[in-house]
Amino acid sequence: MDLDAVRTFVAVADTGRFQAAGDELAITQQAVSKRITALERDLGVRLFVRGPKGVRLSADGQAFLPHARELLRVENRAVASVLPARRALRVDVLNRRIAPAMLLRAFHQQNPEIDLDVVTLPVLDSDDALAALADGTVDLTFRALAATAGRPPAGLRAGPALYDRHELLVGPRHPLADHCQVTLAELVDHPIWMFPMPPASEPGTYYRELVATFGLTIDSVAPNFGNEALLDELAYSPRLATLVGQGSRYLWPAAYDLRRIPVVAPAPVYPLHPLWSAHGSHDALPMLLRYLRNRSGTETTDDLWLPTWTGAAPVTSPSS
Repeated sequence: MDLDAVRTFVAVADTGRFQAAGDELAITQQAVSKRITALERDLGVRLFVRGPKGVRLSADGQAFLPHARELLRVENRAVASVLPARRALRVDVLNRRIAPAMLLRAFHQQNPEIDLDVVTLPVLDSDDALAALADGTVDLTFRALAATAGRPPAGLRAGPALYDRHELLVGPRHPLADHCQVTLAELVDHPIWMFPMPPASEPGTYYRELVATFGLTIDSVAPNFGNEALLDELAYSPRLATLVGQGSRYLWPAAYDLRRIPVVAPAPVYPLHPLWSAHGSHDALPMLLRYLRNRSGTETTDDLWLPTWTGAAPVTSPSS
């Protein structure tokens, strides 16, 4: 259905005259007549009754009018959903379970008047996210900036990194299950399960350096059946463990009795910078950036391990 014709129909219904509708739409009276005729032909009904003093709605026209108005409202909402100045603030959180998603949720709870569109672009390939920032289809993402040594690519800006400390996630039968905390040195004899990741990806680069620095062993979980399957395996295994962020949110049945144990001496951190376009135009973006600045990079890094691309001083295993 031609929405321009529907818009013209509504204008004629409101003004009662083809000429007045044309003036309102900045088209000629002849163009109004052609649009109405085409719409009536498409619908197979007469929408107006013509008279010497103008036009009035036919019975079919009266039935169609509220639906025509709704069509135009839906059109406006559809357009607003993709225009940066009118659509919701669109934020890529990578994964709805991890710290950026939890921060965004807290921001929304404090600022419910701001419409948010939460998306998850590929974690293992930053190209899609960077392209989305460049073309304005996404307003903000979170990335580690491994390929650019912690600096934002051209045309983009980066805020202070989120420092989300690692925790070890194990089941009750694991040898470390009753520990209040665990050091990286203690993890050397305990393999860590992780989903497969390309070595050149940001997570792949991070874990490759973590393994090389502290002598850890990371086993890939393949095939990848998702987090629920991984949690199920952890619950009943005396050997398996994985790493999660302190600010992440995972849910499991109480019977699993999984344990989250802080990793210390030092605490490894996968840095995530909020990243946005230097030409970002969404009205709500500055408020979100202020919120993130107040909650990012404020703690001391003395007890943290950060990958070398961040410029942090190297920290090695106490045994090295």
